[in-house]
Amino acid sequence: MAKFNLRKGALALAVVPLLALGACSASGGKTEASAGAGAAGQVADTARIKVAMITHAAAGDTFWDIVRKGAETAAKKDNVELLYSGDAEGGRQAQLVQQAIDQKVDGIVVTLAKPDALKDVVKKAVDAGIPIVSMNAGEDQSKALGAFTHFGQSDKLAGVTVGKRLAEEGIKHPICVIQEQGHVGLENRCAGIKENVPGTEILNVNGADMTSVSSTVTAKLQSTPDADAIVGLGAPFTLTIVKSVKETGSKIKVASFDLNGDLAKAIADGRIEFTVDQQPYLQGYGSVDAIWLSKVGGFKVGGGQQVFTGPAVVDKSNAADVSTFATAGIR
Repeated sequence: MAKFNLRKGALALAVVPLLALGACSASGGKTEASAGAGAAGQVADTARIKVAMITHAAAGDTFWDIVRKGAETAAKKDNVELLYSGDAEGGRQAQLVQQAIDQKVDGIVVTLAKPDALKDVVKKAVDAGIPIVSMNAGEDQSKALGAFTHFGQSDKLAGVTVGKRLAEEGIKHPICVIQEQGHVGLENRCAGIKENVPGTEILNVNGADMTSVSSTVTAKLQSTPDADAIVGLGAPFTLTIVKSVKETGSKIKVASFDLNGDLAKAIADGRIEFTVDQQPYLQGYGSVDAIWLSKVGGFKVGGGQQVFTGPAVVDKSNAADVSTFATAGIR
């Protein structure tokens, strides 16, 4: 099972209670409150606070269901009213941050996939005295924009990890499939692969339309017979890639970033070689808990540094170990 690695000097997180939570979905621009007072699993005897979590979640991306589940678990434990919202477009995500400021929340968790679109509104939040934690994307910009810590993996390091693994397997011409053009984290993943496999080629697809992803990947496979690996940057996209590989009859190897239950099964049965897991449940849980710790005791998790939640390699040797948790939506 993959381990949760913290940057040296970071405060260890509280033990995560594994609660039975209902399925959640990313809410494309819509804010939803959750974790009411008296919720099962609540242990904090502290004043009720309100925390907004604003992600760049695209509709249908199950990765964010896992992030949200972790956030809701922490919110129930900490007596937090959690306001969750997401939008893949940077400008609309910035509007959601402004709404949180107007609601006078006690803290904001935000992803920084499009930092240029968010820098001004995040500064407004900081100037208003609202503590900021960044999560998942934008680790290189997090501190400069005013977040006191960042929960996630280094996307560049994750890319390097994949690149080294591909190089060890003799791969010379992988295709790295970016589902959201302009997303700094996804670009860093492909850049990390290219550092170790210079023949890496980038393929941009429209991640908001899986039919389009499939047709674009199929066309690329048919026009690039010398490609020897294809890498998806998220579980739903990689699973779509696997279908395209099967339909074209290609023998190309498939690798991935991130994890869900179906992808864990695909690794176990050999359709996907491996993935690197950034443990999104921990990103959601740790970010909300860090805001609570900041409000109740002035604690600053991470000591001004990023709190690493990955990368952790999952391949056929350990896929069965993580499959149960991935299927339950807590990996």
